[in-house]
Amino acid sequence: MSAYPPGDPQGNGADPTAPLTPAWPRDEPAVDLSLAARLAKARAPRRYSPGLVIVSVLSVLLLLGVAIWLGTVLGTGTLFVVGLLALVPLALCLVALRWVDRWDPEPRLALWCAFAWGAGASIAGSLIFGEAFGKAFAALAAATGPDLFSAVVQAPVVEETMKGIGVLLIFAVARSHFDGPVDGIVYGGTIAAGFAFTENILYFSDAYADAGSTMIQVFVLRGLFSPFAHVMFTAWTGFALGLAAQRGARRLWPVYFLLGLLPAMVGHFLWNGGMGLIFQDFWTFYLLLQVPLFISAVVAVLLLRRAERRLINRRLADYAQAGWFSPEEVTMFSTRTGRRQAAGWAAATGQRVPMRGFTRTAMRLAATRNRIVAGTRREAALRDEARLLALILRYRTELTGTPQAPGL
Repeated sequence: MSAYPPGDPQGNGADPTAPLTPAWPRDEPAVDLSLAARLAKARAPRRYSPGLVIVSVLSVLLLLGVAIWLGTVLGTGTLFVVGLLALVPLALCLVALRWVDRWDPEPRLALWCAFAWGAGASIAGSLIFGEAFGKAFAALAAATGPDLFSAVVQAPVVEETMKGIGVLLIFAVARSHFDGPVDGIVYGGTIAAGFAFTENILYFSDAYADAGSTMIQVFVLRGLFSPFAHVMFTAWTGFALGLAAQRGARRLWPVYFLLGLLPAMVGHFLWNGGMGLIFQDFWTFYLLLQVPLFISAVVAVLLLRRAERRLINRRLADYAQAGWFSPEEVTMFSTRTGRRQAAGWAAATGQRVPMRGFTRTAMRLAATRNRIVAGTRREAALRDEARLLALILRYRTELTGTPQAPGL
């Protein structure tokens, strides 16, 4: 077997304010094989919680209901054509979110749940409660005009609330996979991408009858010029709830939820009302508002991903001090160069599957360690930690023939 993938040791010590209870004495860092045997009996952490399964099933059923309704109202032929067009901006959003999520990918079921909620439940809720909202504020709608009221008041409030409820549900039922702001952005963005997909079908179908310049114009404006609009709005809600998770402040979720929902609504308001209320020319509106907002969002995500890598490095360094990882392995998991070297080694030796499992388990372990440090459900987190450490030993044994970290 070829040499284990190399890395550049980084002298990152454990967080002195949150000492790790070592799996074996700190003055004996090598893996205790008797402990490894006991850990090997531990059941792996459950990947999907019952709550996530229930919410996923509910989301899919609502999505099917919306699909049947669309087919009835629009006709299957129209639905097929405009659905194909709506796939273009959807693909752009999902590819971008996949790139954001590639460092520590979220479970597929949770992502499918998010998409189904956005494309189904959020749309259904917005249609049902939007009508009730309009009736409740009929006087304001009459004063501003129904179209303006719908665009700058009703849509930001109702749509962002319905999408935000989806983020909140995933926050509640996928706790072990909703650990920080980047996770929140991915879930919020996926819900928003699903919502935009169905909403685009509705907009495209309205213009489909013209079958000419109107259809092309709507597709270009919504599908090519602003495909990430909803993603940027709802990402705020996900970011705020992710921040609550990272800080160990899950009990304060109502505060964080509102702190994320408000900028989501404001962003939605500016996007819908900027043209006409603030700017009179489309290109001025697009270049001075939409483009800077998009660039700011991209920069913010890049900074958050870098902060996430640093946090992963710091948490895994705690385990390195206790002998679970070598410094080279910490580097392998927490840097782009290390990941690239590991992927190359795994491809050359036919070890892609165990290396992928080894890496993802290490990411979950870092997130679990962060929950322990933050004091979030500490006992459950400690149980998850033991099971994840057992998986680490199994994967390393499969990759190297020994559970012990190299060089220790």
